[in-house]
This record gives sequence, structure tokens and C-alpha cells, in this order.
Amino acid sequence: MIIYGSTISPFVRKCVAFAREKNVEIEVRAAGMGRGGPDFEEASPFRKMPALRDPGADGGRDFTISDSTAIVHYIDAKHPEPNLIPLEPIARARTIWYEEFGDTIVMAAGGKLFFNRFVGPKVLKGGFDAGIADAAERDELPPILAYLESVIPNSGYLVEDRFTLADLAVAAPLANASWVGAAIDGTLYPRTASYVEAILARPSLADLVERDRAIVRGMMEA
Repeated sequence: MIIYGSTISPFVRKCVAFAREKNVEIEVRAAGMGRGGPDFEEASPFRKMPALRDPGADGGRDFTISDSTAIVHYIDAKHPEPNLIPLEPIARARTIWYEEFGDTIVMAAGGKLFFNRFVGPKVLKGGFDAGIADAAERDELPPILAYLESVIPNSGYLVEDRFTLADLAVAAPLANASWVGAAIDGTLYPRTASYVEAILARPSLADLVERDRAIVRGMMEA
């Protein structure tokens, strides 16, 4: 399978790590921000990353799809073990909720931070507003962290006391926020800080996080 995008994006990182947890071989091809070419545009008509191509999967033709949720659910259906999206109804509903929480609520705050402190000034060289990032860190991030502090179980996993898509979707965007000055305060949110650190240290994520953090910090300091 081919995933188009950059793992600096939490959505791309989620897909790549999900595939790794499933022991599915993935090739990541750079795309987005003006890159990717016709193959990427075929897989993602609106040029949003991530996108996926599964060669020959559709009756001998390539199967393509975009959006991280569609991609992880496709991978899960095709490779059901190890199970990362629970089948038990309540656990499944909670997992879907946490993925949506990560993709929308966490990303709404984290995206403002990451765009206005890194993507705008360092990648696009313009079109950013530092005040938006400051407001997101001050007003939007604390309720998110307080919520997580109240719901993370003693097991350190959000659903069924084991690693699931829920953990991956929640932790991935919080990594990006920490790279641009919004690290989780362990004195205020000790459970959340320990939880995110442990999830990001998993073998499916650790090398991606370390590499992308170094890239971001290098560009921030340049």
C-alpha cells in the first residue's frame, strides 16, 4: 500500500502508525503542499493528505481513497488482526468518538497552533497570525487536556484497557502542539502527560515522532 503525504501531518502519522500496528507494509510518498503529482491527485481529488493507493485491490485495478478515517477503516477491514477498532458495541462507539475527538476537537486547537507557529511562518513564509495560536493555547487547549485528565483509565489506554485507534487518534495531534511551544504541563495534567508520552513511544510511532520533531525544531530555529 502507498500512503501519500507527510508524517509531520497528524492525519498521515495516524494512518502510517495504524498500518504498522497491523504489520501492513506501507510506502510513504511525499505529497501535499504542492507536491505529489497526478498519482496523488487521482487518489485525493481535493489534494488533501493523506491519500491511499492499494495496487490491484479493486478487481485488478488500483483502489484509491483519501481521508484518514476512510484509510484506517479500510486497512482495518482488510487486515482485521490485531484488532484496533473494537467489535463490542460500547467499546466500538467510544473508539469512534475518540477518533472524532482527535480529528476535530484536538486538531481544531492543535492545528491553529501548528499552522500559525510553524506552517505559516516557516513553510509558507506568510499568511499566519501568532495571536490565533496564542488564543488556542490559552483558551482551547486547557479544556481538552482537562477532559483527557478526567477520562484516561489507570491502564493508560482509552478503550478496553488496551491500545486502539482511539489512543492513536488522540495522541498524534498533541505531539505537533508540543513541538511549537504547547507541551503538556505535567504538574497540571500528570495523567495526560504520561499517557501521551507512552503512546508516542510505541514502536509504530517513536521513530516518526523523533524524526518529524527534529525537522520542525530545525526549521523553527533557522
